[in-house]
Amino acid sequence: MTETNTRQNTSVWQTIKDAISGEEHDYTTGSIRKAIFLLAIPMMLEMGMESVFAVVDIFFVSHLGKHATSTVGLTESVITIVYSLAMGISMAASAVVARRVGEKNKEGASQAAVQSLILAIAITVIVSICGVVFAGDILRLMGAEEATVKEGMTYTRLLMGSSVVIMLLFLINGIFRGAGNPMIAMKSLWLANICNIILCPLLIRGWGPIPAMGLTGAAVATTIGRGIGVIYQLYTLFNGSKVIRITVNHFKPYWPVLKNLANIAWPGTLQFLIGSGSWIVLASIVARTGHSEASAGYQVALRIVMFFILPAWGMSNAAATLVGQNLGAGAPERAERSVMTTVKYNAIFMGVVSLIFLVLAEFIINFFTNETDVKKYAVSAMRIISAGYVFYGIGMVIGNAFNGAGDTRTPTWINFFGFWFLQIPVAWLMAHTFGWGPTGVFVAIPVAETAITIAAYVIFRKGKWKLVKV
Repeated sequence: MTETNTRQNTSVWQTIKDAISGEEHDYTTGSIRKAIFLLAIPMMLEMGMESVFAVVDIFFVSHLGKHATSTVGLTESVITIVYSLAMGISMAASAVVARRVGEKNKEGASQAAVQSLILAIAITVIVSICGVVFAGDILRLMGAEEATVKEGMTYTRLLMGSSVVIMLLFLINGIFRGAGNPMIAMKSLWLANICNIILCPLLIRGWGPIPAMGLTGAAVATTIGRGIGVIYQLYTLFNGSKVIRITVNHFKPYWPVLKNLANIAWPGTLQFLIGSGSWIVLASIVARTGHSEASAGYQVALRIVMFFILPAWGMSNAAATLVGQNLGAGAPERAERSVMTTVKYNAIFMGVVSLIFLVLAEFIINFFTNETDVKKYAVSAMRIISAGYVFYGIGMVIGNAFNGAGDTRTPTWINFFGFWFLQIPVAWLMAHTFGWGPTGVFVAIPVAETAITIAAYVIFRKGKWKLVKV
């Protein structure tokens, strides 16, 4: 090994060490490549942990039968509404906190963090109550068979009722990402996942004095795990952050900041609701054209797909933080270079994942289900959806770059036309008119995502996002 290679390897390992050390850095100066990796490594690990939630649950639940698997998938499809609210408010908090940090305004960053918590809790309480009361109706609306409703209503009720925990987990992690300390966000999800991985098999199957709870046990395990992660987040937010310094005075509603957050959050929430709504419609089309076997297979495939997409989403979150902080520091050209560099890395990552899925789809699915019909649909969904992975990776980064700048309206409009005027009509036509059934839905996904990415790239290069004030 040459001396140059030795120095390069030392530099790589030092960057990894710095990334997971939890120290806060100035991302508005120095190497863009290093800044991306300092942020992206913990963010990818964080999102990887979030994806573990989905895979762990579906792994254990899939062995309870097709009705249990379908319940989890349909509930998750609906609870993405909560995820959308959480991500919209988290996005606003992250953008404002990042901008204040770039301006070296720690008081403004802390104030924005607390006001986002006030906004989120007020909204989520209403969603939780509705979810608890209408759990059975929600499953029926999604096209679930009556046997699925009977078996899964308690699961749905528990998950919808714990919406505030989901909201806080997403939101506080967004605050830490905006502040440039993604390591805290990563640790909270690691802690939550370790608890979930331990509790899920214990509560589903029972062990010793612990009674077997079946499908309900999966909901209890997930809620407890996420709750423990939130407790860790709150402790760190109040005691362990150098940038975010919260005091009692911050909890008084401050209307100018709340209004600013709401103005960024509502299009951001709508942005994800548009996408989530589209996925709900797709899940319903699959359930109605392929019944519980297709629905279960589709949901298994989606969980595995998300397992790999979420780390890529983590890298795109790095671009959002870099955009926000560099715009705050008055360096828009550095912000744009950061985005384009991240696009390259994410495209490479997703291209490798696409090849893995195309070749090993059946091998991977065998770990999750032994039911022949379910397996057939799951393998088909994985292979077809993964065909557009490179475009997904590019689109994620550019979409989050808009969001990091506080321009949540642009990707909202792009998603609206891409999902509701392209993805849903194509899925419906192929599934019903052309008689492709669930396969038509699978094909519509990469078609729409590719079109969305191309549109986002063209608009991004025009540069109007650099002028947004937050």
